[in-house]
Amino acid sequence: MSSRGPLDARGPLKSGASEEVLRLRRLWDEHVHRPFPGTGSDTRLQEVALYSSWLGSIVEVALQLDGALDPNHAEMLKTRRTEGNQVLFRAGGELGEPVRSYVARLITIEDLLAQLPIR
Repeated sequence: MSSRGPLDARGPLKSGASEEVLRLRRLWDEHVHRPFPGTGSDTRLQEVALYSSWLGSIVEVALQLDGALDPNHAEMLKTRRTEGNQVLFRAGGELGEPVRSYVARLITIEDLLAQLPIR
């Protein structure tokens, strides 16, 4: 353990980081160290890959801000959540495992992001 807080693959976390931030960090580290679950030109896989990339850009900034959302990212996330994730759910259901688990992890990460404060 560091004087700043617990260590993970990215280094020390700020002391007093919330459970949501710690869980987000753990899930994101797990996510980036797993291979993408498919190959080819299937548009459903492309949608999942685009979503993963988009979400990743928000996660990385939130972790740099010690578990806070940038106001622009918060607005983007709010819009995305209003629109829903039906396309992702459908892709996971139709493509089966391991895409289903990959999408479920992304949705969990999105849910954790939505709980973070905005700064």
